[in-house]
Formats: sequence, structure tokens, C-alpha cells
Amino acid sequence: MNEKVKPYEEKMKKTIATLVEEYASIRAGRANPHLLDKLKVDYYGQPSPLQAVANISVPEARVIQIQPWESSLIKDIEKVILASDLGLTPGNDGKVIRLVFPELTEDRRKELVKDIKKKAENAKIAVRNVRRDANDAIKKLGKSNELSEDSVAEIEEEIQKITDKFVTEIDKLADEKAKEILTV
Repeated sequence: MNEKVKPYEEKMKKTIATLVEEYASIRAGRANPHLLDKLKVDYYGQPSPLQAVANISVPEARVIQIQPWESSLIKDIEKVILASDLGLTPGNDGKVIRLVFPELTEDRRKELVKDIKKKAENAKIAVRNVRRDANDAIKKLGKSNELSEDSVAEIEEEIQKITDKFVTEIDKLADEKAKEILTV
């Protein structure tokens, strides 16, 4: 692989990683502790990740159990969950908080699949923008005679192959997530 292509491939890899993170936060009717990854709780004046102040487990397929290290945090954790876009109502018994995931309706599943496709399309656009930036940079090197015309063409072809590989991977990720959502 040409050294001039590497930084652009890294940017494309980051786009894929971001997409995978976004997909992890989409709930599929099953309890997934990663849904809580972005939530932060005020812990002695510091916004702290939920995982740092509580034990998070999945005792049943559709239940997440959050057991704070300190029971005084229960109210704060509940507020954060209610304020989030998870659409879940926490219940607690004074020691642990339980999040029960309702079965997804058909309409909700279709809505989630649309969201998955939209996120995939945004990721493809980001990858194509990286391709455009890479091609522009390579053409500039060609114009300033740092690269021959053949080298420019070769590198552009390599960039296109990498772009195609990542677009295919995005499609695959979107299809897998859509299948997961639509599976009842």
C-alpha cells in the first residue's frame, strides 16, 4: 500500500468504528449494557460514566440491572436515564435499578431499520468525502510534479478500491443490524 494512502484509510476505519458504536446504542428489544455507555452521572461534582459508579448486569434477556456502588446515586442515575433518549423508565427497590425492555412493535422495528439505513448512508458519505480529499491531495502532488501521471492514476485506483471495501463493509453492518432488529 502506498504511504500517501494510509492516513485516508485510517480516517475511513474511524468512520466504520463510529458506525459500529452508533449501532451498539440502538436497542433491539433485548437488553444490551452498551446502551448505557454514553450516559454520565454527576459523582462528587464530576460527570462519570455509569460503568464507573455502578455494576451493570443483564440478569434476563430483556432486563438491565444497575447496582450503584453507593445507594445515594440511585436518584441521580434514574434522572440521567429518564433524560436520555433511551425511552425507558427505570424502576428501583432502593438498592438496584432495573430497566425493562418492552417488546418492540412492528412500527418501531421499521422506524429503527430506517434509522440504521440513514446512519449507514451518512457513514458512506463520510467515506466518500475522505476519498475526495485523498484524490484532491494526490492530484495536487501530480500537478506539482512530485508524482508522475501513472503514479497518480495508480494511487487513485488504490483509493477507490479501499473506498469500495469500506462501503461494502458499511452495507454489511447495516444489513446485519437490520436483520437483528427485524428478528422477533
